[in-house]
Amino acid sequence: MARLIPLIILLFMIYSWYRKRQKTAPKGTMHHRGMAKAAAKLGFLPAEQLDTDHGYAPDPRTTAAKEAVRAGDWKAGAEFLAEAGRDWQERDRRSGALAREAVKDDAWLLAWKSERPKDADAALVFAQSLIYLAWEIRGAAYAKYTTQEQAAGFHRVLGQAREACAHAQALAGDDPCPFIVEIPLAKGLGHSHQKFEELWAEIVRRDPHHLAAHSSALQYWCAKWRGSHELAESFARAAAEKGQPGQLLSVLPLEAYVEYEMAHDDLEQDEFYKRPVVVAAVDAALVDVAAASAANPDDRRLPQVRHLLASLLFWQDRYEAAVEQFRLIDGYIDALPWWYAGGRNRMIKAYVRQRDYSAAQVVRGRGGI
Repeated sequence: MARLIPLIILLFMIYSWYRKRQKTAPKGTMHHRGMAKAAAKLGFLPAEQLDTDHGYAPDPRTTAAKEAVRAGDWKAGAEFLAEAGRDWQERDRRSGALAREAVKDDAWLLAWKSERPKDADAALVFAQSLIYLAWEIRGAAYAKYTTQEQAAGFHRVLGQAREACAHAQALAGDDPCPFIVEIPLAKGLGHSHQKFEELWAEIVRRDPHHLAAHSSALQYWCAKWRGSHELAESFARAAAEKGQPGQLLSVLPLEAYVEYEMAHDDLEQDEFYKRPVVVAAVDAALVDVAAASAANPDDRRLPQVRHLLASLLFWQDRYEAAVEQFRLIDGYIDALPWWYAGGRNRMIKAYVRQRDYSAAQVVRGRGGI
């Protein structure tokens, strides 16, 4: 019997891997060539043209600012961030773009900090860059797959980031961004629920409907970090209920459902995502997206919701509606849920399977492929 135990464990691991691979498998037995033909007929891009580095078309202003700081022009970066003004969602997006550049080479950022030691913008970008650096050291794998060296470097840099966050927050005034960037730090260092609630209170007091802040906080409440599936869903539902049409907080329950499903290999997606509560959440998000799009068709938060809607509509067999969302996001797929496929090729494969299957069903319903 003792000899059988390793074999049983191995078989279980193989089964778990197989189940994970099946998470993104299409429904039915339609041939891939037929699906690709249908997708092309509807104007979708071929797989090799999909961009896995962006979730939406790159903003030329952001691209120019990143190129400028790479060349050492920190003043261009400072101007780029300052232009966001009191649009906290845009400020958060821009500071994140600069912080990611600083992870690659921070000479320009250190020059900015040296020239303006009490600059709130420089302090924000510096704190955020340390958090990004910590996560790059750690890697994206679950904790059990993280080496001791990675874990030590991760916590060392997070310790530096904690001091940087405190400095940025002291300069913040009514800006929520230096508090928002602390959320990943709270996950990594294991802030207690009470301590996290205190941080969250600082954020919502400054901006009660900040979408990126809510999505980041949801991760803290997930079972894989510092909460549970019940706490994550409760947080998501409360966020959606307080949001007004166009604020896009209705995406939080969708994110919570995806997190739950991905954590349970034994779930059947068809059944899980067709539950009335999930269908109702998708319907609410569709209304929210329509309101946000009517107010500003170029709202950069919209793709975050559309990617999830496209996938969940696929699982709910609502192919016309899924194709409508796929049409609006096609080309740029660096987003949830495709992230969880793992790696560029698998992201593309997961996305294309759902998109092309939906396209094939729509074309077939309109008279054939």
